[in-house]
Amino acid sequence: MLDYSTFCNLKNAIQPKTWKSINELLTRSAVEDGKINGDRLRLDTTAFETNIHYPTDSGLLYDVYRVISRMIRTVREIDPEAASDKRLKTKTVKRLHTKIARISGKKKKDNEKAKDLYIQLIAHIGRLLAWVPSVIVRLSDGLDADIYEMFDALIVESTIEQINHYRLLGLRVVDQAQRRVIEGKKVPNDEKIFSIFEPHTELLIRGKAGKPIEFGHMISLQQVEEKFITDYEVFMKRPVESALIDPALKSHRNFFGKNPKELSTDKGYYEGMLKIMELEEEIEVVSIGKKGKRSEEETARETSHGFKLGQRFRAGIEGSISFLKRILGMWRCMNKGWEHYVSTVGATVFAHNLLILANNSG
Repeated sequence: MLDYSTFCNLKNAIQPKTWKSINELLTRSAVEDGKINGDRLRLDTTAFETNIHYPTDSGLLYDVYRVISRMIRTVREIDPEAASDKRLKTKTVKRLHTKIARISGKKKKDNEKAKDLYIQLIAHIGRLLAWVPSVIVRLSDGLDADIYEMFDALIVESTIEQINHYRLLGLRVVDQAQRRVIEGKKVPNDEKIFSIFEPHTELLIRGKAGKPIEFGHMISLQQVEEKFITDYEVFMKRPVESALIDPALKSHRNFFGKNPKELSTDKGYYEGMLKIMELEEEIEVVSIGKKGKRSEEETARETSHGFKLGQRFRAGIEGSISFLKRILGMWRCMNKGWEHYVSTVGATVFAHNLLILANNSG
C-alpha cells in the first residue's frame, strides 16, 4: 500500500490540463451513455480560498524575516563562512510584530505608536534583505569552485533559489508597508501581496454575510439537471460574470451539440436586455433577473411560470457548491502554488461527478 505522503505527491504530480482532460472525458462518456442531457443549464461562481493567515503588514513582514532567517541557518550548517557571523534577530522581530498586532486600530495614539514600531520592524527586514545578496554570491562562488559535497551542493542550489524567491517577495512586502503605514498612501489591491507563501492570492470583496472579504480565487461552474458539473474554470483575476455566458454556452454545445432549452443564472450574469433578447432567439427560457427597475414587460417576463421554474432550478447549484465545500473540502486549498490550486479544483469536480453518476446509477 502507498503511504499517505507518497499518494499525495503522486496526486500533486497531475497537471491542471490533465485534470481538465479527465473531466472532459468523463462528461463525454456520461453524454454518450445517456446519463445526462443538456436541456437545462445553470451557472454560478464561488470563491475558493487559499491557505493563508489574515494578511496584516506586520504579519507579512515577520513571515519574510523568519523564512529567510531559517534558510540562512541552513546555509550556516553547510558553509559558516558564506553566511558570516551576523546576528539574526528573529525574536526581536517577532516581539515587534506581536506589539503591533496588540495595539493597531484601537486608538489614535496607539496607531502613532504602531507607526514607530513599524519603522523599527521595516528597518530590521531592510537590513536582512540588504545582507542576502552577499550570501547568495558567496554560495554561488562555492558552487562554482565545487567545494561542497554532492548532497550539500543540492541543498545549496535549492536554498539559493528559495532565498532569491522570498527576497523579491520581501521587497514587495516592505514597499507596500512603507507606502501604506509610513507614508499613509493607498495601495491598489492589484499591487498588493497577501501572502509570501501563496503570492497568487487575490482579495475578493463579495459582501457575503459574516464574511465580506475572502482571499483566494473565483471559480465558475456549469451544471445540468442531473447535478453533473459539465465544465469549470479557475480565474487568476476575478472575471465579470456576464462575460462567462458565451464561453459556457460554447462549452455546452461542444458536449451536447446544441444549446440548452433553459439557461438559469443569478443577477450577477445580467449584462443588458439586448443580451437577454439575443439569448432568447436561441434558447426557449432565459432565466436571468434584471438589475434595477423593470418595465411592465420586463416584470411580466420575470413573473412568468417558466422564469420562476428557472430560478428554482438555478438555486439548486447552491446546494452543489455547499456539497463541494463541506463534504469534498473545496472551501480552502491546502495545496501550495497556483498549479496545485487549479489541480485541486479539477480533482474535486471529478470526485463530485463520480459520486453523482454512482448515485444516479443506483
